[in-house]
Amino acid sequence: LGAEIVLHGDDYDQAHERAVEIGRERQMVFVHPFDDPDVIAGQGTIAMEILRQHHGDAIDAIFVPVGGGGLIAGIASYVKALYPRIKIIGVEPEDAAAMEESLRTEKRVTLERVGIFADGVAVKRVGEETLRIARQHVDEMVLVTTDQMCAAISDIFQDTRSIAEPSGALAVAGLKRYVARENVTGK
Repeated sequence: LGAEIVLHGDDYDQAHERAVEIGRERQMVFVHPFDDPDVIAGQGTIAMEILRQHHGDAIDAIFVPVGGGGLIAGIASYVKALYPRIKIIGVEPEDAAAMEESLRTEKRVTLERVGIFADGVAVKRVGEETLRIARQHVDEMVLVTTDQMCAAISDIFQDTRSIAEPSGALAVAGLKRYVARENVTGK
């Protein structure tokens, strides 16, 4: 279809800077991957699918991997509008916890560096709109280690014979940590 693919940098932030620069140079529209209301709304359709598959009254919490915050903003907005009692719990790697730090300090924080094991969520700074929504609708953040992500990858493989990449296993790692910390049973 005529697309041109440009690989740039070692992490999201470097690629983002270059994409914005290319957009300016070529008078192109830059569609932000997470800090855009339409993108957030689109990501919120995942919550619609979750609620269709499992009646809302049967769900206690939804664990969401967090990078820039678009996914959790979309899911949280949708779920809290219909079922405010369902907990929305964000999960980040300990070495890329921009949302947790931003919520804790009540301002957008730019991390000096981030680990790239879970490269799909390795973002130094969350979105402005995503942080605003997270302040309103996210109940809690859980941080996990690389070892906990690896254990979650193994668990997913044992249960489904699917191989998750680290960002994809993040929610399972967070759920496991939360359940152990809270001694959750029967939910």
